[in-house]
Amino acid sequence: MTSYLNGLLTAPGAGMLQTLPTTNHCEEQSMTSTVFITGATSGFGEATARLFADAGWKLILTGRRKERLDALCAELSAKTEVHGLVLDVRDRKAMEQAIANLPAGFDKLRGLVNNAGLALGVDAAQNCSLDDWETMVDTNIKGLMYTTRLLLPRLIAHGRGASILNVGSVAGNYPYPGSNVYGGTKAFVGQFSLSLRCDLRGTGVRVSNIEPGLCESEFSLVRFGGDQAKYDATYAGAEPIQPQDIAETIFWIMNQPAHININSLELMPVSQDWAGFSIDRSVKG
Repeated sequence: MTSYLNGLLTAPGAGMLQTLPTTNHCEEQSMTSTVFITGATSGFGEATARLFADAGWKLILTGRRKERLDALCAELSAKTEVHGLVLDVRDRKAMEQAIANLPAGFDKLRGLVNNAGLALGVDAAQNCSLDDWETMVDTNIKGLMYTTRLLLPRLIAHGRGASILNVGSVAGNYPYPGSNVYGGTKAFVGQFSLSLRCDLRGTGVRVSNIEPGLCESEFSLVRFGGDQAKYDATYAGAEPIQPQDIAETIFWIMNQPAHININSLELMPVSQDWAGFSIDRSVKG
């Protein structure tokens, strides 16, 4: 575990944040707000960490890859206070220990972004690796479950305005060949989010499930087993969603007025639809 503390918080960046519908109240809260982001070393998680750092939020970031996490924490510590946790969300004991021993200054939590997750393979169920299935269940369901349960007391202590943001997928809503267990895990994320909302009624803690469609990130390279050609073909001509798009959406959701809860938000690139997840590859930038 690596902690980077500089005691200095910066105002929102002058560039990309100018387009975000923030308010003075939101900016004031950000100066004393902490967000916990899992899977922060690439893709959605990294983009989200950068955006919240620009807005002055203190960060608790998790990731399995120490070199990447250390480099990101060192970079963002120039903007805000950052605490890095090198661990795997599947490891319940490691999560329990890390959260129980968060340093002073990071104990009050306003936001949780359950981003860590993965898909492995696109084969039909009868051809899939059972090990891959187990890894997806352990990460996408159990890892999210551990993180949420362990952090709920801190979020409830914050109360009004606190947020849990779960990263689901359109795969949890629309089946397609090869989605099998991955789609099942994301369906769990959606139902868990709805049930959690019911349980947290009266606490002031909000729960949202964001469900992206075709997104270009390292996530797909992992799913394809490092096959760069397959990765490139997936996005060719499609103008897919980018990690920055997701980060800005997460930031918008978590900075809504405290009396508003975005229950779920599904988004796709214009080139994609749900009719067999067909993709128009004639889009030109």
